[in-house]
Amino acid sequence: MDHTSSGRPLAVVTGASVGIGFELAQVCVVNNFDVAIASNKARIYDAAASLEARGARVVAIETDLSTIEGVDRLYDAAQQFGRPVDVLIANVGIGLGKAFLDQDFQKVRHVIDTNITGTVYAIQKFGRDMRNRNSGRILIVGSIAGMVPGTFQAVYNGTKAFLDNFAFALRNELKDTTVTVSLLMPGVTETDFFRRADLLDTRLGQARKANAADVARDGFDAMMQGQARVVSGWRNKISATFIQAMPATFLAKQHRRMAKPHSARR
Repeated sequence: MDHTSSGRPLAVVTGASVGIGFELAQVCVVNNFDVAIASNKARIYDAAASLEARGARVVAIETDLSTIEGVDRLYDAAQQFGRPVDVLIANVGIGLGKAFLDQDFQKVRHVIDTNITGTVYAIQKFGRDMRNRNSGRILIVGSIAGMVPGTFQAVYNGTKAFLDNFAFALRNELKDTTVTVSLLMPGVTETDFFRRADLLDTRLGQARKANAADVARDGFDAMMQGQARVVSGWRNKISATFIQAMPATFLAKQHRRMAKPHSARR
């Protein structure tokens, strides 16, 4: 890694104000990275203060990562370090519950633009720099949800299916370089996701959840080792194996049981 103007490598983490994103930024700092972090929430500055207390140099930016302009602001902010970005962690993501035909389409579009459009634009911006100098690591936070037709969460699961697929394709495109692309596939994890996606009254929202710090460590370790994919947690590894053997119609039916509104009350 090229970090000639500092003794510490540099990581960029999107969606880093809370949850898996914050824990990923934190594990970077524990491993002697400086970080540029971004979120569309003002609490990104609280996250920055916590990370700085651990001795890292931190640049935080409140920006809309669903837009080209918002990603450009993050890219420009990372230039303040005056050295290359060694690691990009593309974590930002939002969900949306209830039946697709009942959803506000502006919210639908925001999910797609956040999870896909802004994410792949950030990967292209930072990834080009990495390819040009033949050095860098990219971690894409996908999900086991991308393996399952997401009844009552169709758009979110569809965006994660895109990212899961995209990660392997990009990794292969870069196989003649030293730039690596790794995919982190969490399962149900204790974060603010379920409240923001209006899923708290579902079986999915009430299900037992993994610890976000554990998921982040799994992803960071896989990225640093250059692994193609890591499914976080032994329960999720078993689930992923089961899912791959099941027909899509069965999986859609099972997801309906978990994500249908008010299903937690039954």
